[in-house]
Amino acid sequence: MNHQIKKAVSTLQTWGWDDTFARHFAPFAEQGYSVGRVTLEHKRMYRLQSEHGELLGEVTGKMRYEATGREDYPAVGDWVVIRPRAEEKKATIHALLPRKSKFSRKAAGETVEEQIVAANVDTVFLVNALNNDFNIRRMERYLILAWESGAMPVIVLSKADLCDDLEACLREVESVAIGVPVHVVSAERGEGLEQLAPYLGAGQTVALMGSSGVGKSTLINKLSGSEMQRVSGVREGDDRGRHTTTHRELFQLPGGGLMIDTPGMRELQLWEADEGFRGAFDDIESIAESCRFNDCSHMREPGCAVQEAIADGTLEKARFDSYLKLQRELAHLARKEDARLQAAEKEKWKKVHMQMRQRKPKR
Repeated sequence: MNHQIKKAVSTLQTWGWDDTFARHFAPFAEQGYSVGRVTLEHKRMYRLQSEHGELLGEVTGKMRYEATGREDYPAVGDWVVIRPRAEEKKATIHALLPRKSKFSRKAAGETVEEQIVAANVDTVFLVNALNNDFNIRRMERYLILAWESGAMPVIVLSKADLCDDLEACLREVESVAIGVPVHVVSAERGEGLEQLAPYLGAGQTVALMGSSGVGKSTLINKLSGSEMQRVSGVREGDDRGRHTTTHRELFQLPGGGLMIDTPGMRELQLWEADEGFRGAFDDIESIAESCRFNDCSHMREPGCAVQEAIADGTLEKARFDSYLKLQRELAHLARKEDARLQAAEKEKWKKVHMQMRQRKPKR
């Protein structure tokens, strides 16, 4: 390997490049393409980090035409195949490399569309504030999507200095976050931050998730040692922070770790989450295996282990109610998504037939 190639690989590795991505990229490399990682997305324009430095990228018309949904476009954290124009500091994006993880939610609004919050993340910090905005049900939602994403979830309980009963809050969190590491921090006071260091090794990507005002920006500023993100104070009256971050962005931290901050998501609408749902509610799923009937609805059937667990206090009724509510939400979304996919497939074939008619030679 010559010096120039070594330097290029080293540059990419600082942004999370590894052997898996290199294998996926090999066929493109043979055709003379380059590769870059998306660090910022804004109205279908992308800021990329590459061996040619920072570039501004835009997808090709062909890629846009063939896209069937949001998933086919780059997201922050993606590795993309590019043709760079280094002298202009620009690049054309031709393809996406396969994602090793993908944190998605349903896009806001009535349409059924996936919104990819971050891609190729190793660890998801689920940040929850220990003030009046502490919400265990919201945490369950984040856990579902974290398990589904393919990244490792870690719960970060922020604003510990504002908590009246830390032990009670920890018990609540541990009752829903089975097997998930939990760390208590006060970024304002610089307490507990050393616990997060093992997740922030060189080339490792961490995404911060949490609703508005939980302290994600303050956490980034403390970990980076600089004012990378603007911070807003807590609103009077409801103890909730103001919404600060307005876009997703991938940062490089001094120790070599990579971090994606995301806009706060107070109303987190689920996307398809089969594995994630099982991961987040593993306790209920395990109890349900002891039910007398395989198709037990856990309502009034005799021999229902779930109802027995609720009766003897092993399982909180509020957690079971949340389980049912989220299950219904996912089922409703699946029905709407199925209809959307059918419509998209129909539209795709309509385009193909139109192309075929246009190419038909005139007699």
